[in-house]
Amino acid sequence: MDRSAAGMTDVEARSLSHVLRDRLAGLNAAQVARCLVAVGALLLVLVTLDPFPDLRNPDVTAIVGGRMALTYIAWSLLAAVAMLCVAASDAPALKSLLTPLHLCLLGWLVINIVFSESRGVSIQRFVLAASVTSLAVLLPLLPPTQRSFNLCLGAAALVLLALCYLGVFLAPQYSIHTALDVTEPQLAGDWRGSFGHKNIASAVMTILVYVGIYLSAVGSFVMGPAIAALAGTFLIFTGGKTSSVLCLAIYALASLVYVTPGLRLKRIICFVPLVAMNLLTVGSVLSPALGAMTRLLPLDPTFTGRSAIWEFALAAVAEKPIIGHGYAAFWDDVSARQTAQGAEWATSAAHSHNSYLDLAVTIGLPGLMLVILVFVLAPLGNFQTAQAHSRSGALAKLFLTVWLFGLYYGATETFLLERQNPIWFMFALAVAGLHFLARFQCVEQIESKR
Repeated sequence: MDRSAAGMTDVEARSLSHVLRDRLAGLNAAQVARCLVAVGALLLVLVTLDPFPDLRNPDVTAIVGGRMALTYIAWSLLAAVAMLCVAASDAPALKSLLTPLHLCLLGWLVINIVFSESRGVSIQRFVLAASVTSLAVLLPLLPPTQRSFNLCLGAAALVLLALCYLGVFLAPQYSIHTALDVTEPQLAGDWRGSFGHKNIASAVMTILVYVGIYLSAVGSFVMGPAIAALAGTFLIFTGGKTSSVLCLAIYALASLVYVTPGLRLKRIICFVPLVAMNLLTVGSVLSPALGAMTRLLPLDPTFTGRSAIWEFALAAVAEKPIIGHGYAAFWDDVSARQTAQGAEWATSAAHSHNSYLDLAVTIGLPGLMLVILVFVLAPLGNFQTAQAHSRSGALAKLFLTVWLFGLYYGATETFLLERQNPIWFMFALAVAGLHFLARFQCVEQIESKR
């Protein structure tokens, strides 16, 4: 045996052990706990406590009391722990959230719940929504540095992708839509992974594509491309047309906004197509002229006959335009409501397939306006401020892209303020991230924070 080689191996082993010992000694228990809470929150919303639902089971839509109780407890506890983690070290960031606009929105939601048609349902669901949204808002503050935030984001993404792909290959009956599904058997063959529907899976995969691109941009040349490639491939197999079209279109739009200097021009780029999209969809059932225009388009702007649902929802808005029908309390029992002849099937819908219209139905037009001010208009101004101060350009662009995707995705699906919906969680996280970047410098290393 070559003694010199053996001695070299011993030296390398000792060096490695010293490196590992130094790394472990440098770890701060509080910082590790904050990262674990961040990863736990991401996995709780993306994987959930009930992944891979069996859509062939007739009882799949039934609400199980014990399971829902566990969901409420998990989210509430995690939100409380997150608040304890950041309360002392990030007090200025928390105080910055107490703006008049935010307080007005919260106050209106309380008023809306008091006058809800199903007050108990609204209160119960608002408690869960408050826990989920609080955790999403706190998540950018939990990891102690931007690098640790990137690692938390990447780790959660890889865990979710691994579960989704394992499900497809090892248990396809639980991760791919089948012809035996109780609802929507026509989706047979579309991948859904651990989610209950391919539309949710496709939207989440789109966001993970953006996460992979961001991680690649900040120097993660293995994890970043892997996440982007795996998520992009899964997105294709979900068959989610809306998310597939928006994926690259929104990234291109965000890139254009990123290089545009003025806020006014940024607003035009972001909001003019969004307004046009809503006019060509929901607006087409309000205006005969818009309806005639949409029929000339080479695509179906009603997205497979949703115009009947929009008409039904608009009629509900007309009934209670100010106070609304109550937060998350309208669509549970609408089968007895009157509809136009031939459109009776619209009463079986779970939501209005448009986030803005759905908010008008549930929390009224004033509530919708407050949501637009807080979640549609303010984030772009925050991005402009963050960009003007050169604060974490790549991270700001990630938040901008996820926010833009949510705005346009909301024109065809309902997710705004929707409890533990993963799209809402990531959207709220992006909005909060832009809020904080506009006011504070992102911490790069632990030493710079001391």
